[in-house]
Amino acid sequence: MTTGSVNPRRADTRRNHERILIAAAESLAASGEVSFNAIAKRAEVGVGTVYRHFPTPESLILAVYQREVRHLVDVVPSLLAEHAPEQAFRVWTTDHLAHYMMTKRGLANALRLASPSRGELPANAYEAMVGAVATLLEANVAAGTVRPGLEPELVLRGLGGLLFLDPASDWREQAAALADLLWRGMCVHTCGHPH
Repeated sequence: MTTGSVNPRRADTRRNHERILIAAAESLAASGEVSFNAIAKRAEVGVGTVYRHFPTPESLILAVYQREVRHLVDVVPSLLAEHAPEQAFRVWTTDHLAHYMMTKRGLANALRLASPSRGELPANAYEAMVGAVATLLEANVAAGTVRPGLEPELVLRGLGGLLFLDPASDWREQAAALADLLWRGMCVHTCGHPH
């Protein structure tokens, strides 16, 4: 085997792992439940494969949660590359964070049941989210759109208001209004608009 070649078995294992996580996320979003048989069918793998990757429902729920948080964090650099910093903050808040909160109620409920004694993952996820907000704030400070010295933890707490949106309502408009309210508290004197 040459350096840099990929073991086909490892590639297949990674592919199955990702398919199981996607299927589990869809199942949790739809029903809030974890059925290894249903997830195996949806992922087009055997139920034994699901158990090899995730020996317990708790381990699967926590892995789905980690994957979802990783996506929220990993999307920030591409948003900053595609948009001005202010727009990147707004798009991240309304199109990614709010969307995640509205579609992942089942995951949130399952996570609460799965991890009453596993405080380390939510703490790690929280730190990752604080890092994502810090990156967005740093870009906006550099662009002169928000005042320096804002604490990312405080901004993330403000974004916690998204949890109170009703998925059955026009939550996108409400998320945009919350982002705007938060933005006005963060911005420099002109709120990004010239005099």
